[in-house]
Amino acid sequence: MNILILGATGRVGSQIVTYALHDRHHVTVLVRTPEKIQINNENLTIVQGNVLNKDDIVDVMHGIDVVISALNTDGTTTLSESMPLIIEAMENEGIKRIITIGTAGILQSRTTPNSLRFQSSESKQKSTRAAKEHHKVYDMLKQSTLEWTIVCPTYLPDGERVGKYRIDRNFLPEGGAEISVPDTAEFTFKQIKASVYIKSRVGIAY
Repeated sequence: MNILILGATGRVGSQIVTYALHDRHHVTVLVRTPEKIQINNENLTIVQGNVLNKDDIVDVMHGIDVVISALNTDGTTTLSESMPLIIEAMENEGIKRIITIGTAGILQSRTTPNSLRFQSSESKQKSTRAAKEHHKVYDMLKQSTLEWTIVCPTYLPDGERVGKYRIDRNFLPEGGAEISVPDTAEFTFKQIKASVYIKSRVGIAY
């Protein structure tokens, strides 16, 4: 497949790039700083650009089969500002499938069923700013025509790949406290061939 990976220099994104290349897919990454990509691979196309630039987004969508976004919030509004550009470019190009990395904060709360976790006492996060950014993206994807999946990890240490974890649609697995970066990346990458979680948020934890 031709896979576009956004956020490819981040912790999860860089692992997804590795998994995708290992599986012999053709990978395109859009990055502000190409020097941060330390991989030489004939199946990797590195494009310098910015997810907030509509032309850059439109240009990298040509010929893409699936989009994986591992963009994070990083104290900015990049996430919520780039998603309308991504959705529009995908819809114009006829690309249906997008898998994004969200946060466990936007899963449903088990204690307050009509609330999301970040809106309830269930969340241990002091700041809700990042979750609010992810919530905006969730709302945009819900209103789009795309076949989206939002992978929602809880606490995310670098850690090792364990290869075994629990997943739950729309909720965080009961008592789930953490999931490593490599396992999150692996599960996210596997969704390019799976349709079971289309139009769903997926909680992931050990």
